[in-house]
Amino acid sequence: MRKIIISGCCGHMGRVVADICASDSEVEVAAGIDILGQPMDGFPVFSTPAACDVEAAVLIDFSHPAALGGLLDFCVQRRLPIVLATTGYAEEQLAQIDQAAQSIPVFRSANMSLGINVLMDLIGRAAALLGEDFDVEIQERHHRRKLDAPSGTALMLANAAGSALPYKPEYVYDRHNVRKPRDRQEIGISSLRGGTIVGDHTVIFAGRDEVIELSHHAASREVFAVGAVKAAKFLAGVEAPGMYDMSYLIR
Repeated sequence: MRKIIISGCCGHMGRVVADICASDSEVEVAAGIDILGQPMDGFPVFSTPAACDVEAAVLIDFSHPAALGGLLDFCVQRRLPIVLATTGYAEEQLAQIDQAAQSIPVFRSANMSLGINVLMDLIGRAAALLGEDFDVEIQERHHRRKLDAPSGTALMLANAAGSALPYKPEYVYDRHNVRKPRDRQEIGISSLRGGTIVGDHTVIFAGRDEVIELSHHAASREVFAVGAVKAAKFLAGVEAPGMYDMSYLIR
């Protein structure tokens, strides 16, 4: 039985993670951390990481980038592996994550969906096969409350394509004021925000007289929580410090 601490347990995603763990015989929620400090059924909740004195095998974070520093300090001090499912980190925070990964196992992905990460693998293969003969465009759609654009997932998909292309691509995010033909080495990334769209991503390979589209549609946020729990179960069995991502689960 793997014991898990959930950071952000009082939020929507934290509650979904707790529900998934409750139906999984391989894991148990040992405690929660949340600035709201609201009580939860089945486990204690602490308002700060420093206040948490419960033993666990791994921590899942679905909170806010502002909580990162305290969580990393907590996990490094206790040699506790951490799954970072929060997005929107600043550059200096990414450097903090890299530093922590020298001491503990850190699992981080901009998208915890297993399907998205399979899509990344397919995109890399397609880009390698199609090469310079096809233009690459990415479209992403999310709910109206999402703060960042383009999404971290769209950038992951662009990187998956770019790493397999025979040239170094240039990412283009806005064409409304560009009065010129599309350059061959561009990857265009377009964002749409509206309603309650959980997350849709489409990668378009447009060639001469033919188009290939690879898409992923998330019907609910539960897919991200399921992936985070899978990641936690994997990371709980990892002893070596370092950075890990969904490619380890796919393999």
